[in-house]
Amino acid sequence: MKKLFNVLAVIFLLLLVIVILIIQPVDYTPYFQADYYITTKSRLDTLVSQTRSTFGAVEVGMGKRSITPTINADADDPLTGKFIQIPLAGYGGRKGAPATGVHDSLFVKAIAVRVGDKTMVFIGSDLLIMPPEVSKKSDEIVTREKGLTRESLFYSASHTHSSVGAWSEGVIGELFGGQYNPHVIDWLAAQVSGAILDAIADLRPGSIGISNFHAKDFVRNRLVKEDGRVNTDFMLIKATQSSGSTAVIGSFDAHATTLGEWNLETSADFPGYWQRKLEAEGFDLAVYIAGSVGSHTNNGQGERFDKSKYIGEALADSVLKHLPEIALKDSIRMASITLEVDMPEFQFRISDGYRLRPYVANSLFPEVGTVFLQTAMLDSLIWSTTPSDFSGETAIDYKNAMNKRGFRAMVSSFNGAYTGYIIPCKYYHFNSYESRMMNWFGPSYNPFINYMLGEMMDKVSSMP
Repeated sequence: MKKLFNVLAVIFLLLLVIVILIIQPVDYTPYFQADYYITTKSRLDTLVSQTRSTFGAVEVGMGKRSITPTINADADDPLTGKFIQIPLAGYGGRKGAPATGVHDSLFVKAIAVRVGDKTMVFIGSDLLIMPPEVSKKSDEIVTREKGLTRESLFYSASHTHSSVGAWSEGVIGELFGGQYNPHVIDWLAAQVSGAILDAIADLRPGSIGISNFHAKDFVRNRLVKEDGRVNTDFMLIKATQSSGSTAVIGSFDAHATTLGEWNLETSADFPGYWQRKLEAEGFDLAVYIAGSVGSHTNNGQGERFDKSKYIGEALADSVLKHLPEIALKDSIRMASITLEVDMPEFQFRISDGYRLRPYVANSLFPEVGTVFLQTAMLDSLIWSTTPSDFSGETAIDYKNAMNKRGFRAMVSSFNGAYTGYIIPCKYYHFNSYESRMMNWFGPSYNPFINYMLGEMMDKVSSMP
C-alpha cells in the first residue's frame, strides 16, 4: 500500500506540474489599462489628424476571377488551380476529407471606386474567410503592380462553409480547413489580386447609389434565440459605369450554413444563388459580402441545396424590387481609415475562469495575421470591416448611432485576418460555441474592438 501511495503521489505531482505549466487564470485587466489599447489608440489619433474626405466625380471598375479548383489532377499546379485533392473549409466534422466534385462555381470579385486621387477596392470572395496568408500575398502583388497599399483594399468573404480549404496551419486551422497546402495559398492570392488589378484597370466614369431593406424572414439569432436581437438589414450598393455596365454589392448577417458537413462538393451556398440570379437578370457583377454574422444564422424553407436556392433567390428578388428606389450619384464624398490593431495575448478558455497559457494556445492556433479595422465613408454609407465573425447584435448599435447622423451603416466580417468571434460583452460567460470555443482573446478584447470601431465610425462620419 505504501508503494502504491508513493506512485499515486508522484502521478498527482506530475499532473499538478503539467496543469501549472499549461493553465492559468483568465486575465480581466480592463482594455483601457493595457499597452495594446494605448498603442492602438495613439495610432488612431494620428491617422484621424492626417485624414480628410475627398469630394468629386465617381469612377467605377469591376473585376472577377474564378476560384473553383480543378480536382483529381496528376499534380498540384497553382498557376491553373489544379490540385491532386483539396479539402473544403468550414466544418471540423469533415475531418479533412477531400472535395468530391463541384456543385457550383466559386469566384472572387472586386469593385473599385475612385474619387479624385483616392481609390478604394471592395473585394468579395466565395470563401469561408479571407485567409491571412492570402490577403498578405495579395497586398504585396497589388502594391508591386499598382502602388496601392492595404489602406485601399477592403477584403471580405461570403462565409460559405463549402469552399476551398487547405489554407491554414495549426491544429485548429487544419481541423476546420483540412491539411495545409501552400500551393492553395499561391493560387488564391493570384486570383484575388488578379480580380483587384482587373477592377483598377477597368475604372470608368460612373455613379453610386446606396440603399437597404429589411429581410427579417431570412435571418435569426442562433446564440440566444428569442432572447437576443436580430439585425434584419440587407445592405445594398449599386455601381454603374457610363458605358452601361452595372454592379451590385449586397451584405447580410445570416450565416451561409444551409449546407452541412455532409456536403463534399464546392458550393457558394445561398450567396452563390443570390449572385447568379442577379447576374442572370442583367447585372454584370453581383458581389455578396458577409455582414455581421456572429450570433446570426439563416432562416428559410427546404433542405440542403433547396434551402440554399430558396434563400438566395428570394433575397435576389427583393433586391430587384428595391433597385428602382436607389438614387445614383455621379459625384460623392469619400473617406477612409485603416487602423492596424495591436492584439492582446491568447486567452483560449478551458473553463469559464481558466485558460491555456499563451504559448500553448499559440502552438495550436494558426497565425491570425496582421489585424486591421477599416472604416470607409462612401457617400451616405459608413462601412466598417472587421477581422472576425462580428456580432449582428452589436452592429445594430452602430447602425442606430450613424442613422442619427444621417448615414446608413454596415459592419462586415473577414477582412483579411481572423481573430475568432467578437460578440456582445454580456455573453462572455455564456457557455456556447461562439462565446467559449471561438472567443480567443479574453474578456477585454470584445469591448476593446467595439470601442475602437465606434471611434473610427464617429471620426470618419464627421470628417471635413
